[in-house]
Amino acid sequence: MKKCSHSEHETLTQLNITPLLDLAFVLLVIFIITTTPIVNDLDLNLPTAARHQKDPPRKANYISVQADGKIYLNTKKVGISDLLQTLVGLRMDDPDLNIVVRGDGKTKYRQIRAVLDACQQANVMKVDLATEPAGQF
Repeated sequence: MKKCSHSEHETLTQLNITPLLDLAFVLLVIFIITTTPIVNDLDLNLPTAARHQKDPPRKANYISVQADGKIYLNTKKVGISDLLQTLVGLRMDDPDLNIVVRGDGKTKYRQIRAVLDACQQANVMKVDLATEPAGQF
């Protein structure tokens, strides 16, 4: 009595690639159909758009912090409490106020943090930190 016949349980040693080829052809057809042809060989006179005057770029306000702790808003020397009041006034005039904080390389971080805190308390959303590009080595 045979327990198992060898012909019935033959191992699969070849990979059936027919479904893979079907998938490849379907994807190829989809890519061919969805790709729009580039038509540049027709001579057309396209309509021109009316020129829209661009808004002038907003002037950024600069807060400079020197190494000794002096703070300048643009070119005017201010204290940290005056800075907050001035920023609130500027933001009331221009809700889209841009501030660029420029700190000396030897400035203590707590002074820069105080300026950033004043900007946050004045609800200024656009604050950038100015840096110099690093030298090439």
